[in-house]
Parts: sequence; C-alpha cells; structure tokens
Amino acid sequence: MKKRKSYLKNFIFFALLIFLTFYIMLKDQDLLGIFNILKSAQIKFVLIGIGCMFIYLALESFNLGRTLKNLNEKTTPIKNLKYSFIGFFFSSITPAASGGQPMQVYYMHRDNISVANSTLALLINLSSMQIVTISFALISVIFNYQYLTPVLIVCFIIGLMLNFSALMLLLIGICSKKMSRGLLNFALKVLRFFRVKNIEEKREKFEEELEKYHQSAIYIRNNKILILRTLFVTLIQFTFYYSITYWVYRALGFNQYKIMQIITMQSVLFATVSGIPSPGAVGVSEGAFMEIFKKVYPKNMISSAVLLSRGINFYLYVFISGIVTIINHFVRKKIYKDEGEEGIII
Repeated sequence: MKKRKSYLKNFIFFALLIFLTFYIMLKDQDLLGIFNILKSAQIKFVLIGIGCMFIYLALESFNLGRTLKNLNEKTTPIKNLKYSFIGFFFSSITPAASGGQPMQVYYMHRDNISVANSTLALLINLSSMQIVTISFALISVIFNYQYLTPVLIVCFIIGLMLNFSALMLLLIGICSKKMSRGLLNFALKVLRFFRVKNIEEKREKFEEELEKYHQSAIYIRNNKILILRTLFVTLIQFTFYYSITYWVYRALGFNQYKIMQIITMQSVLFATVSGIPSPGAVGVSEGAFMEIFKKVYPKNMISSAVLLSRGINFYLYVFISGIVTIINHFVRKKIYKDEGEEGIII
C-alpha cells in the first residue's frame, strides 16, 4: 500500500498543477466560445499534428535502438518505441523530467539489456537533444526576438543556461568514470522513490557494469559517424515536434505565417521552458506560449491555441504513454510471475 501511495502522491501533484494551470488560464475566458473554436478546428491538421508527435517519439526510439545495436545489444523497434513512451511518461510526471531515464534503464535491464549500455545510449540521446535544442533556439531567437518581452528574454537566457549546464553534465557523464558513477547512484535513488524492488541486491551488479560502460564509451567516442547520424536524426525529430504548433495554427484556420516562422518561434519557446524543474513544465509552457504567440493569434483565439497545441504535444501523449506503461507493467509482471520472479510495484 505504501508503495502505491508514493506513486499516487506524485501523480496527484502533477494533476493539481494541470488543474491550477487551466483554472488560471480559463477563469476569465468565454468557455463556450473556446469550445466552439476547438470544435471547428480542421481535423486533418489536428491529425497531422498528432502524427508529428508520434514521429518525434519514434525517431527517439530509432536513435536509441541504433546505439544499442552498435553496442551489440539485442532489441526490436517495438521495444525501443516502448522505452520512448515509458521515458516520456515518467519524465512528464516528475520534476525536471528526472524519472524518465532511470525508469527506461530499469525496464531495459528487465529486458536483458546491459545497464552500462542502456545508460550510455540514453546519455548520447539526451546529449544530442540538448545540442539540437540549444543550437536551434540560438539561431531561431535571431529571427524572433521581437516576440519576446523583457521577462521572456530573461527566462530564455536562464533556460539556455540550464540546458547548457545539463549538456555539460551529460558530456562529463559520458567521458568521466566518477561522474557516471554519480549518475548511476542518482538513478538508484529515483528507482527507490518509485519503490522498485531488490535495488540493493542489484547495486553490486550495477557497479560491475560501470567497467563495461566505460569500454563502450570509448567505442562510441571513436565512432564519430554514429554521433553525427544521431544528431541528424535528432534535428529531424525536433523539427517534427516544433511543427506541431504550425499544424495547430492551420487547424484553427490561419495561414499568414509560414511553417518555418512558427517552427522557430516554438523552438525559442521550448528552450525557454525546458529547463524549468516542474513536471512537464506544466503552467510555464502554457504561460510562455500565450506570451510568445499573442501577436500570431487574435486575443479571443490564443486560449484555444494553447489548449490544442499542448493537448497534442503533451497531454494526449501523457495519456497514451501512461497506458503503454501500465500495459507493459502488467505484461512484465505476468512474465515474472511465470518465471518465479517479482516485478516492479509502483
């Protein structure tokens, strides 16, 4: 019972954040008018946006799978996609997205993937994402500075600094044995938070994996083509993700702004809020969206745009990834029971 309460408290906090965000955003709005605007949205563009979000997660799983394959790990595209959904879910409901990668490592370990190699693959993915986020935003802000208020400029600078700091930690984690040990200890603490069983028994095995990790890290650092391919796919991945905002713009009946204008504005928005230590950047993302895009949408349409955009690129996929995580939990639990092992209880 205590194990379930720990997970439930985290989810309740996340739900409370969502409730407060939408209460503040909608309390002075014409709710019927917003509903009518959303109802009139062109479904074909909504579906394109939903598809772009799926491609975003699929490309993440593609990068992950390719790195694992290069490290001689056996996995499948379906399993890689499952890891992406699980990571998205736990990142969304934990502060600073701190729960995503440790839970991915755990589930990959249960699928007989080396902790050392899964950790390294995830660090490479995260480093690539940070590089693309920072680079995309720095280029984009040149063309979109006029949409930033003084407060948003400060938030943008802070966001870039946080993302750059995270990138430095990730690169050190890939190259430094001491740092990677610290990251592993942090992952174990997160797994304890989610009440994963038998963590202490696994610690010694995880320690042994560190040596394998550093041998793999040397291989990756010497395989520059793999890194370049990962960066290229990540760039495409984030282009699809940022384009969701454009498809929402088209769904609501607008076409004045071109797709690259909206994509670059969204990249600035993402860099501004992605470093905020709030589960899923809930509240911050919605507020920043309304500020950055207030010149793009009429005043009576901006709330509808926020709801539809965040609904597609976040809330819908939190729901879907939650279902994937629950299904995987019960499927794996049955397998462990059949094999006489114990599964994860969260």
